[in-house]
Amino acid sequence: MSTASVPAPRLYHFAAAFGAGGLLTLMILFNGTLAVHGSLFFASWVPHLTGTFAALLLLLILRPKRVSATRPPLWAYLGGVSGGVTVMLTSATMNTALALSGTIALGLAGQVFFSLFADMRGLFGLPKRLPSARDYAALSLILTGSLILIFFGGSA
Repeated sequence: MSTASVPAPRLYHFAAAFGAGGLLTLMILFNGTLAVHGSLFFASWVPHLTGTFAALLLLLILRPKRVSATRPPLWAYLGGVSGGVTVMLTSATMNTALALSGTIALGLAGQVFFSLFADMRGLFGLPKRLPSARDYAALSLILTGSLILIFFGGSA
């Protein structure tokens, strides 16, 4: 897809992304709490099982039509695997000295780093795009902010 055909982001796109970040933080907090009272495996299965039931219920109620007749590539189904591993890793790290804020900050840095790598290599059908100096500056600021938050933030 060329950048000319991509619509400009609107305010609700920013609000949705910001809201998703807030929900992700709540999810990590809830899953970390489950890990304290159970195990990392338990903390991963409970949200995935409840999410599966919620998704099935929504599919039954809404009965959405298929957007495309073609099937997605097999690697697209690995999102559940990476989601399960993400839940276990964040549940483990938020109960350490990193705490919730450090876990989220380093998770964001990891997302940006991998996104730049995926863009550079054209992974998963993405168009190849070389990172700009601005991209590297943003990653540096995120990493620096993460380290400040972890090592100099809120030690009570």
